[in-house]
Amino acid sequence: MAIIFSFSSQISCLVLLLVFLTTQSSATSSSITDCFIQCLNNRSDPSFPITGVLYTPGNSPFPSVLQTYIKNRLFNESTTPKPILIITAEHVSHIQAAIMCGKESRLLMKTRSGGHDFEGLSYVTNTNQPFFIVDMFNFRLIDVDIKQETAWVQAGGTLGEVYYRIAEKSSTHGFPAGICPTVGVGGHISGGGYGNMMRKFGLSVDNVVDAQLIDVNGALLNRKSMGEDLFWAITGGGSVSFGVVLAYKIKLVRVPEVVTVFKIERTSEQNLATIAERWAQVADKLDDNLFLRMTLDVINDTKGKNRARGTFLTLYLGNSRNLFALLNRDFPELGLQTSDCIEMSWIESTLYFAEFPIGTPTSVLLSRITQSDLLGPFKGKSDYLKTPISKQGFEFIFERMKEVEILLEFNPYGGRMGKISEFAKPFPHRSGNIAKIQYLILWEERGIEAQNRYMKYARMMYDYMTPFVSKNPREAFLNYRDLDIGFNNHGRNASIEGMVYGYKYFKKRNYKRLTKVKARVDPTNFFRNEQSIPTS
Repeated sequence: MAIIFSFSSQISCLVLLLVFLTTQSSATSSSITDCFIQCLNNRSDPSFPITGVLYTPGNSPFPSVLQTYIKNRLFNESTTPKPILIITAEHVSHIQAAIMCGKESRLLMKTRSGGHDFEGLSYVTNTNQPFFIVDMFNFRLIDVDIKQETAWVQAGGTLGEVYYRIAEKSSTHGFPAGICPTVGVGGHISGGGYGNMMRKFGLSVDNVVDAQLIDVNGALLNRKSMGEDLFWAITGGGSVSFGVVLAYKIKLVRVPEVVTVFKIERTSEQNLATIAERWAQVADKLDDNLFLRMTLDVINDTKGKNRARGTFLTLYLGNSRNLFALLNRDFPELGLQTSDCIEMSWIESTLYFAEFPIGTPTSVLLSRITQSDLLGPFKGKSDYLKTPISKQGFEFIFERMKEVEILLEFNPYGGRMGKISEFAKPFPHRSGNIAKIQYLILWEERGIEAQNRYMKYARMMYDYMTPFVSKNPREAFLNYRDLDIGFNNHGRNASIEGMVYGYKYFKKRNYKRLTKVKARVDPTNFFRNEQSIPTS
């Protein structure tokens, strides 16, 4: 039986924490870590020793364990706040001990599944409070049941691993989720999860039928024992506000033996403004089997002149003949040629969208680190398009993009997305949206001056887009976390601060429901970050 962490030990650790917050002493920090580790050893199941999965800054593997799943180099600088401890949990009891000891020691807990959080909130903090990370990458079991057309997927698994394991069992099943294969299941699904089959099947969370969650009391719950309100909250409201998700049970969808993809580029000299205008008029009204993404960026021509470029990347759940007929009827401005279309299997299309060369073995989906993960620092933002943008509007956008050299990605809505109630899940951005817009700016220069400059560029472009996007509130996508739209210090103004970003991510009614769930299941607000759901 585990030894009970003594009351006197709790008091001494709390005193150390108060001293640390006052002095920021490294010696005090080390003592806090020692207290915390003592508690973990006492509370963990001796049949599954926790000692071997604990990493402190004094351990030589610590930098590697920390940095492997940092996907944004913006948060991998020497000045970036570091955790006092990383727990690479291998057993449920490790997470339960982490929660209980985290509460007793008054430490901030971060839960990381894939490390793709745009603001790094799964592994850094913007406060002075000492924190630790529970890293879920060892929880990566994927159990596919083709007969039932379901799968249990653990939070530390990646989307690439999910796709691969499904394809191992069936060539006519898939799952609607994102295009980046190294994204962790836990964060992706808990925030909504979208991908290139959402117009046909909805979001990832629209296809989740059960879940396993460890709550603030260390209890392991499923959908039945947690209740429908909490299940609703963790399927689109961000699970990190409510507990630690171990796994989701997903409903597989049926895909055809043959799908069709293409990637077409057009520049401003090729009537891009006219093509973009037409895209905004039809993209959400096309056949539900068709996902036609438009990405806008700026390139330099041979004469050194900046030009706007549009890239139209497509997945069609059907053959090329039908796709060609469909687009030449509904979107002839694009100028699609039969030679542009490539037929392949659905699993091969996941590689195509992830920008692997055609013919790449599907086993690459099992790699947890890909070339795209090695990009430099970046800043992301999001918007929602509710009314079409005119040709003149796009020409204005192109000129502003040349000032800041940013990428804008327009992901079409409509189809199944417009048929699901905005209250069905915390994710409310359904009917009435033409597209979700992602802003992405990357840079290679190092130093705070470069960082400030590129961050300024991202915010400038966001401001330029104000006339074209949603208003009151200006909506945003939780999985594209953006601290520019609100920040919560979790003090006496937590409720007001939460509304600022909460209404943008969830809209008013869903946000209010999330706060009620939060107040019931985590009344002391243990599970928190700079944009979590407060208790009121």
